[in-house]
Amino acid sequence: MPSRGPLKHFVLAFIIALVLYVVAYSGCEHRRTRNGPWLVTFTNLSTAPALVINEPQLNISNVTIAFPGQSALFTNQTVRFDPPQAVPFDLPFGQCIFEDTTFQPGTIVITAFGHEIQLMPRTLTLDRREHPWLSGDVITLTNAPKSR
Repeated sequence: MPSRGPLKHFVLAFIIALVLYVVAYSGCEHRRTRNGPWLVTFTNLSTAPALVINEPQLNISNVTIAFPGQSALFTNQTVRFDPPQAVPFDLPFGQCIFEDTTFQPGTIVITAFGHEIQLMPRTLTLDRREHPWLSGDVITLTNAPKSR
């Protein structure tokens, strides 16, 4: 009978550790994914290719980046940047060259028609220049990107 004492303590310690692990893991996973991923729609506006960017949890909606004078096959495809993929990977037009979605929505860098578009929760950068997030904004990228 004396051997049940230590076994009881080991089982109790295991159950406590398991409960703490499940609670901590669930909390970390919730914090990591609570804002959800970037939603980028590749479409055409008046025959010009365009990106329409949405992130509902950050109140970013319908930010449109148009590329007049460029051509792309007609598409109306929305890409959810979740789960992460090995970069670079092709998009309906352009390429994703960087993706860090450890804490969503994370940071995404897309190159399209010679322009670099970086999506971050704090700001949008276009060809390495900051542009504030304004829902419903339509941005036109007509000129060639500046050399670095």
